[in-house]
Amino acid sequence: MVKVPCQDIVMNIIPAIQASLAAELVSLGITQVQAAKALSVAPSAVSQYLSGKRGYRIVFEDEILTIIRKLAQDIKDGDLSEENLEKKFCEICRIIRGADSCPLPCIK
Repeated sequence: MVKVPCQDIVMNIIPAIQASLAAELVSLGITQVQAAKALSVAPSAVSQYLSGKRGYRIVFEDEILTIIRKLAQDIKDGDLSEENLEKKFCEICRIIRGADSCPLPCIK
């Protein structure tokens, strides 16, 4: 079976970004419910991210972790619109994949 880039993004990369971001938000004192709202996921998803049951396949270091930490601080400070949050997710995904653009048709 052919594995398309979109499959890897949806199954691995996005959950890993969300898990790392959820952990950073909670470490900044944001509740799991507030983190869930910021990430547009259920509170149970945040719980699963934090316990390693979801989004655990990729562990970030260096550049990606720095971006995620800054993003978490911006969310906490209220300095980020939903549109800019989406753009940051795309930026992180592109860096991870070493790509200039996103293969998903819904993202421009």
